[in-house]
Amino acid sequence: MPLTARALLLDMDGTLVNSDAVVERCWRRWAAEQGLDAESVLQIVHGRQGHATMAVLLPDRPVEQNLADNQRMLEWETTDLDGVVPVPGAPAFMASLADLPHALVTSADEGLADARMRAAGLTMPEVRVTAECVGASKPDPEGFLKGAAELGFTPADCVVFEDSEVGIAAGRAAGMRVVGVGPRAAAHAPDAHVRDLEQVRVEALPDGTLRLHISG
Repeated sequence: MPLTARALLLDMDGTLVNSDAVVERCWRRWAAEQGLDAESVLQIVHGRQGHATMAVLLPDRPVEQNLADNQRMLEWETTDLDGVVPVPGAPAFMASLADLPHALVTSADEGLADARMRAAGLTMPEVRVTAECVGASKPDPEGFLKGAAELGFTPADCVVFEDSEVGIAAGRAAGMRVVGVGPRAAAHAPDAHVRDLEQVRVEALPDGTLRLHISG
């Protein structure tokens, strides 16, 4: 049975934009600086703001140091766009949402979100919730709740598109249904799962309801 919603809340990295190559390069560089095992670091970086990841990896480290490193990380990532491409199906998916209620909810800051969406050739949604807009990173639901409020819908009216464990947890904590996108999402029991956005079609019904057709 198709999922229905009144609005869609979209994560960016791993959901609309494949930025894995950049994320891996930047976090490997940081891990080497800290003397950490890069493979272990890469297991947990997806979905969170950088300083929140650092706090998990180095729990005794001063917050100020994590915030300073987070700023460096954002500068690295914003200028390194090599290999940033749209997730398959993302251009057509975003085009289909042009006149429908949707928002970007990302752990990236506005500069990084703009750079990556532009590099992937995707239209930036008018409504967006970036790192600057929230006091707590995913898996906290704050970003998704703000996105729903800004669009004027209740959490129950929204469906989240996410690729990461913390993002799926944030969507659930917000009281929303979640479509998991890509291989990372499959293990975390989203309400529906797709390989990529080529498997999703959005139908706008006359009463304003959005029907999500998900193909296997």
